[in-house]
Amino acid sequence: MGMSLSAKIEQKLAQSGYWIENLARFVAIIGGLALVAIALITLVSVAGRATIGLGFSPLLGQFEMVEAGTLFAISAFLPWCHLKKGHASVGVFTDLMGKRINLFLDFAGDILLAFMAFIMTWQLMLGMYDKIGFGETTFLLGFPVWWSYAAALFGLVTWVIVGIWTSLNSASRIFAKIPENGAR
Repeated sequence: MGMSLSAKIEQKLAQSGYWIENLARFVAIIGGLALVAIALITLVSVAGRATIGLGFSPLLGQFEMVEAGTLFAISAFLPWCHLKKGHASVGVFTDLMGKRINLFLDFAGDILLAFMAFIMTWQLMLGMYDKIGFGETTFLLGFPVWWSYAAALFGLVTWVIVGIWTSLNSASRIFAKIPENGAR
């Protein structure tokens, strides 16, 4: 006899979970490297400012680089945070509820976060097209502003993918068999 539909769905989600986790991890690592680069840029700029008397100077456009890098880094961490359920939850209340209610709350949270990821991605994309259309550049360095928007899209699109996967995974857990022994 073949597997039930819910068992097949759970199996496919488990198989795809490996790829989803690796994708989110990769994007978060790239975001972490960007954060290290931001710290180094800031260090070099502050050191240059502190040693002006010796002929050094702060980095030109340092705040523009930090701004663009921070936008990317934050967007790169969101998929990992969502996947690992790193968002805030109120355990004081949810610990008192049964397993099914907690599973439903997880599902509702995953759906809402996936929706928020989609809206943020959509709005960032519209903003990027706007920046491309007007040819807006940064003041000091003169690089196109849309470049940082495009970099942030990398993390946000990954967040949408993770959001869809976690929503499907949470939904499948709601319909999975739960022991009737009162386990939470």
